[in-house]
Order: sequence, then C-alpha cells, then structure tokens
Amino acid sequence: MRIIVLGLLCLMSFSISAQEILGQWKSIDDDTGKAKSIVEIYEDNGKLYGKIVKLINPKQDNPLCVACEGENKDKPILGMVIIDGLTKNDDVFDGGSILNPENGKTYKCRLKLDVDTGMLQVRGYVGFFYKTQYWVRIES
Repeated sequence: MRIIVLGLLCLMSFSISAQEILGQWKSIDDDTGKAKSIVEIYEDNGKLYGKIVKLINPKQDNPLCVACEGENKDKPILGMVIIDGLTKNDDVFDGGSILNPENGKTYKCRLKLDVDTGMLQVRGYVGFFYKTQYWVRIES
C-alpha cells in the first residue's frame, strides 16, 4: 500500500511541476532579439514535448526543414516536434533533445522555469558547450 501511495505522490509531483511549463511559449531569436515562433509544450506518457504551432514573420510561407535529416527531412516546420522526450529531474526537465530547424541539428535539451521572471530557460548542448534561450509565456 505504501508503494502505491508513494507512486501516486511521485506522479502528482511530476504533474504539478510539469503544469508550470506546459502551454505556449514565444521563442526569441538570439541574434535579433525578436520573436521567431510559438512552441507548445505538452506532456505525453509522462514525458514533455514541444511543437511549433506558429511561425512569426517567416521568410517564406510554410517553410520546410531542408537542413533536417531522417524523418524531418523536407517536412514543414510548422507543426514539427522540436523538443522530444524530456523527463523531470529535480527542478529541470532533461534527458531528451531539441531540434534547431534552421540548421537541422539536434542537441541535448534542458528546460527550467525561472521562477523570478516566469521565463522558460531553454538550453541546448553538446558536451560542455551549450546555448541558452529565454522564452516568454503566451497567456491565453
């Protein structure tokens, strides 16, 4: 009985923490500081995913991921899952990957909510090298 209760508490802990970052976020371009897209972060079978639900001022209508490899090669960027399979690890979600549709490269990913600013820290990394973006929540 204790194991069942403990298991339920763990699941509730994941759900409560995940709820804080679920929803839509505006990604910000590193170079220009302008919004690039809206990414919806959602939970599926205990893991977090993120897909592009809107492109802001795209250079072309319905662009394709020409730089991508594998299943995303030449697929529309709009609707593409770019954050894949993150799990809760203390106060962060990691263990999955993030795809940059501009260069087609996939990186390890970590998401963390900045409780002071309410922004989502999105970090992609390879080895010890990383790049961090801060996404802004879209209020419904």
